[in-house]
Amino acid sequence: MPAEKLDNIFKPESLAVVGASEKEGSVGATLMKNIVEGFEGEIYPVNINRDTVMDIEAFSSVKEIDNEVDLAVIATPAKTVPDIVDESGKAGIEAAIVISAGFSETGEEGEKLEEKLEAKREKHGMRILGPNCLGTIRPGANLNLTFLRKDPAAGKVAFLSQSGAMGSAILDWSTKAKVGFSSFVSVGNMLDIDYGDLIDYFGQDPKTNSIIMYMEAVKNAEK
Repeated sequence: MPAEKLDNIFKPESLAVVGASEKEGSVGATLMKNIVEGFEGEIYPVNINRDTVMDIEAFSSVKEIDNEVDLAVIATPAKTVPDIVDESGKAGIEAAIVISAGFSETGEEGEKLEEKLEAKREKHGMRILGPNCLGTIRPGANLNLTFLRKDPAAGKVAFLSQSGAMGSAILDWSTKAKVGFSSFVSVGNMLDIDYGDLIDYFGQDPKTNSIIMYMEAVKNAEK
């Protein structure tokens, strides 16, 4: 099924934040703030240079986490991502959100790096949202897995956006217009999870009545 393992992304009970930080203004710090403020499951910050992040025990690698982890949220330099995905797969993590940029959107070298990432993903049968994406927000579940400091209302519309700037602007507008969302999803480069997967997933979601998509390209029209 196209929607296989997507609950790991949209309904995780535990997650690792790879690149977690306390550095003000950094992606890793904003991610952690959003997650800590709303997520009720287990949080495992991963930072090779810290023992704790926001008073939560930190790990130098996902391999050090003894407990089961549903999802890895990765915000580290692009060149480190394929190895992190490989480590995550070996650790039994079945899904990842790759926020990191620097892949096919940057040209030939980035395309090669994305191919390497896809090989690691395929090796372990993982599902990946991104790379080069904002992440996802599930307002009704208080789940914000993005680096956007936004708090959209809960609603019945799933909004999927290939443009991060457009996605952020719509979230800003929605607050004034009093429009709520069941989910906001930034798809990024669609290395793995694409519109076909998400239409299938949210088409079966009882909390979603309609799906709106901002599309710039379709990689797999038949799907």
